[in-house]
Amino acid sequence: MTVGSNTPAATSGPRPTTVKVAQAKGRPMLSWVGKRPLREVRTYPAQEIERFSVEGETSASVDWSDWPARFDHGGLLFHGDNKEVLGYLLANGFRGKVDLVYIDPPFDSGADYVRRVQLRGASGTARLDGESYTLGEQIQYTDIWANDNYLQFMYERLLLLKELLSESGVAVVHLDEGRVHYLKVLLDEVFGQDRFINEVIWKRQTAHSDVGQGARHLGRLHDSLLIYARGDGFAWNELFTPYTDAYTQAFYKYVEHETGRRYRLSDATAPGGSGKGNPHYEFLGVTRYWRFSQKRMQELYEQGRIVQTSPGAVPAQKRYLDEMRGVPLQSIWDDIRPIQSQAGERLDFPTQKPETLLRRVLELASNPGDIVLDAFIGSGTTAAVAQKLGRRWIGADINKGAIQTTEKRVLNDMREQTAKSNRQQKLLDEGEESAPLPAQLAFTVYRVNDYDLHIQHNEAVNLAVEHLGIQRLRTDSFFDGIRGKELVKIVPFDHPLTPLDLQDIEDELRARPQEERDILVVALGKELAAEAWLTDYARRSPVNKIRAVELRTDPKYGGFFEHRPASARVELERPADGRAKVVIRDFMSPSIIERLRGQEGVLSPQIDDWRAMVDSVMIDSSYDGQTFDIAIADIPERKTDLVTGTYEFELPAESPAIAVRITDMLGEEVLVVLPVAPDA
Repeated sequence: MTVGSNTPAATSGPRPTTVKVAQAKGRPMLSWVGKRPLREVRTYPAQEIERFSVEGETSASVDWSDWPARFDHGGLLFHGDNKEVLGYLLANGFRGKVDLVYIDPPFDSGADYVRRVQLRGASGTARLDGESYTLGEQIQYTDIWANDNYLQFMYERLLLLKELLSESGVAVVHLDEGRVHYLKVLLDEVFGQDRFINEVIWKRQTAHSDVGQGARHLGRLHDSLLIYARGDGFAWNELFTPYTDAYTQAFYKYVEHETGRRYRLSDATAPGGSGKGNPHYEFLGVTRYWRFSQKRMQELYEQGRIVQTSPGAVPAQKRYLDEMRGVPLQSIWDDIRPIQSQAGERLDFPTQKPETLLRRVLELASNPGDIVLDAFIGSGTTAAVAQKLGRRWIGADINKGAIQTTEKRVLNDMREQTAKSNRQQKLLDEGEESAPLPAQLAFTVYRVNDYDLHIQHNEAVNLAVEHLGIQRLRTDSFFDGIRGKELVKIVPFDHPLTPLDLQDIEDELRARPQEERDILVVALGKELAAEAWLTDYARRSPVNKIRAVELRTDPKYGGFFEHRPASARVELERPADGRAKVVIRDFMSPSIIERLRGQEGVLSPQIDDWRAMVDSVMIDSSYDGQTFDIAIADIPERKTDLVTGTYEFELPAESPAIAVRITDMLGEEVLVVLPVAPDA
């Protein structure tokens, strides 16, 4: 028996290079403070951290000849700042290869977006002291930027996305009313005003609850989708929506008694007469110019498709409602509902969009086998829909929770498609139509640069704000908030407070001679030299006193950010028949316990079953110490289900080790590596 211990994943240092970016030449041009053209972007190598394939399959029915040779044939999921991810894609063979870009970027709305999570179990909550409590909120990202920074942020990414699009590619940018006018001008500049196709209005709600309760605005019910083409000859498929009941009642008012089919009568005569070469003959006692030849007219009559309502009446053509394609798709979409609280696809992820919306976008502006890119992948809807529609997909997000959510989602979709693809291929071989085959049955996860620290920092900053009672500043480019009468500066948590940090604050205050408030500096810790700097500053500065709070050691606030990683006890058994048995004996997430302890009224949280804290378990049966190759994935379908905890499988020959990755409900991962001893 082997007992495993937690082992950190392998990392590699970044080695940046640069790629050139073409200048935007469109008009008009929007200006803002700090606007900078993006002439080149530094790129970093991507570290392959995970692979998944269904039963050894890596691709299905698609031509991969345009795919860069360095990548396996399958979906690509990148964890990192999407500016660096897009630069990496440009530097590694994807320039001019992407057929459709869909992005749903943060809207700069000033809102804090959170993903709500809860413990697993029969009741869906943790049972504590006889009461049920839902685990709080995990901050995924904070959607707060000053307007100028936001415009520069989007400008750079739009330039990179254009470089990745093929000449026949299409870009779709999803926005709300607060920023759509700015981004419309930006897109005109980047793509050219003549490349604008449509602004789609998605009516996502029927009513808004804040109207009529003192709000001084109308209900905000819609988002906008701006659609641009890179060049001529872009993919565009005609789509139709069903007729309304009122329309069918008014225009398809006849019902065929024998079949119950609804139909309408349309004119069978031919406007334009002989001038357009239409045939002229007598039919059922009526002589006219007709739409059809006399032979075809007779065939339709024998089929019951030409009717004469009374003797001498002009024959008319019968058109069945069930044979009509519907109304050609227009630019107002009011037939797609947002994700409701009970929806099966709901993932409790901020900004999640319904699959029906993405299905329409992909069916409209791409074809099976095309490459679809979403640089703000979020809950993974774009990848999931692309997978189901037979498109190849690439996703990216700086948010680790987004990567985990997308990974689980497409993994389950690929498993479901495996059996279906065999049946579909049989139908296609027999000449019957079927849904698109999956483009791939595999995906790879990469990390571009190392952003784990940044994600932890973002969450820690927000927790510090909550813990200290800081009021965030939305418009100040230097200070982070206000606490009482003090301005607050939160020092990045990847280093202790240094004299350089303090000197930056003093320099900022010199640039604000009218500022008289004192300064509170928040840091995880501080260097001894920082304490000496503060003492010296106190002697020479009569105003703007500066004091520091150390979140690790402060008598009042200390210990709050002392992170204790999750841990697991995992055992490996080697039966004589060559099979392996992995048993998870215990799992503990101090982060979850601390969150529960912080719930109001909860004094001593108790979790009877460790599996309530676990979101998923994945196993690599032959771990090489670098890339995690998923062989077993235990992802409960429902929130009330628990992971199994015990796993038996065939042990690959010469397997060096078995790796078990356990992810808790907050997204924290534990990697346990179990060395495989040779058979006795």
